[in-house]
Amino acid sequence: MRIIGGTHRSRIVTFPDAEGLRPTPDRVRETLFNWLGQDMTGKRCLDLFAGSGALGLEAASRGASEVVMIEKNRAVFRVLQENIKKLNFNNIALRNEDGLNFAGRGSERFDLIFLDPPFQSDFFEKLLPLLSQQLSPQGFLYVESGTQLEAAEPWKIIKHGRAGAVHYQLLQLEQSS
Repeated sequence: MRIIGGTHRSRIVTFPDAEGLRPTPDRVRETLFNWLGQDMTGKRCLDLFAGSGALGLEAASRGASEVVMIEKNRAVFRVLQENIKKLNFNNIALRNEDGLNFAGRGSERFDLIFLDPPFQSDFFEKLLPLLSQQLSPQGFLYVESGTQLEAAEPWKIIKHGRAGAVHYQLLQLEQSS
């Protein structure tokens, strides 16, 4: 997998062969960062189920002030550590823990949250209420799933797309008047 933009553009990143691990394709990442604007300078990002690290590494390369990456699988976590060290990212905080537990604590705020849990999980209905408390007022939630997500209050879908079996959407919190 390669980073497609920012300071580390074209750098190759390795990842292990782990069950359920599917890096976000280049084409989907390109669309996402076109939606967001290419520059993440000053943004705090959360990559809740980091996996290959494609989304978090991309945000870090594009100038995010901090990217918190959460990965439960110990082997995948170690490879992420190696990639972060090899690429000399000092704006990434990597944590080896369960994404659902991290979200449940809800003690931090983020401008951009990447939510790409295992497709077979029932995490969306559990996570969406928790993440509404962690997203900054003008922030975005990026969701990647095996089916089209139906957004319920307080969420609204801003953009959406599909690439093969992957549905991807950009959501925001509805602003109360």
